[in-house]
Amino acid sequence: MSTVKIAFIGAGNMATAIAGGLVSQGFSTDNIAASDPYPPSLEAIKASTGIATYIDNDEAIAGASVVVLAVKPQVMAEVATGISEAVNRENAVVISIAAGITIASLEKWLGGEVAIVRTMPNTPALVKAGATGLYANTQVSEQQKVLTEDILNAIGITRWVNTEALLDAITALSGSGPAYFFMFMEAMAATGVRMGLDPETSAQLAMQTGLGAAQMAMQSDVDLLELRKRVCSPGGTTLKAVESFESASLAQTVDNAMQAALDRAIEMAKEMG
Repeated sequence: MSTVKIAFIGAGNMATAIAGGLVSQGFSTDNIAASDPYPPSLEAIKASTGIATYIDNDEAIAGASVVVLAVKPQVMAEVATGISEAVNRENAVVISIAAGITIASLEKWLGGEVAIVRTMPNTPALVKAGATGLYANTQVSEQQKVLTEDILNAIGITRWVNTEALLDAITALSGSGPAYFFMFMEAMAATGVRMGLDPETSAQLAMQTGLGAAQMAMQSDVDLLELRKRVCSPGGTTLKAVESFESASLAQTVDNAMQAALDRAIEMAKEMG
């Protein structure tokens, strides 16, 4: 991968995070470029990562094997149409990180023979702890799939799905998921204050508990249910709290919330298409 050139179209936070992750893993800044019509964004990504920057998209794409579309969904049609000739000339694989933009739309704007990977990252990618869903069209080779994984693994973990529709499920799970955990930690911290803790202590303990639980789960050789059972001593405090959650139908509440997110993701795809 060291000789592959990657071009980012759009130089916002996510592009900066991915480029920064690649550089931190030893990827040469000489082989990464970014373009953006907004000079302050280019200045920020260059200062953060040291990569080459351009106002013109075609200049950034020249010689690139990978083009990462990191622009807002609202301008994707214009941008993708504008770079179609350059992408086809370079025979590059296009990686889209835009929510709600389908493969069919991208193929229409870029050209039907372009290799395209649609992704669904989440905001923890900004701290290299992201979770990204991936779906490829039939033009994407196995080598390009591996290359896509290598790029996005620089900001966390990746998982492929077999149908594009499953990206909407990933949107509901990990795409929107950070907000669910923020909300839960916020509620825990507020209750800690009600119980007498000062706000800073309560917030720090809630956040550290969330971090620790996630790390334990990721490193464990048992499933989430077993981990929960191991914390719940018979007749103890944790069991009482868990029983309260169950009586309040926490699992159904989560299911309802994620279904609402899934429904909205499907609506957005129709609107953007």
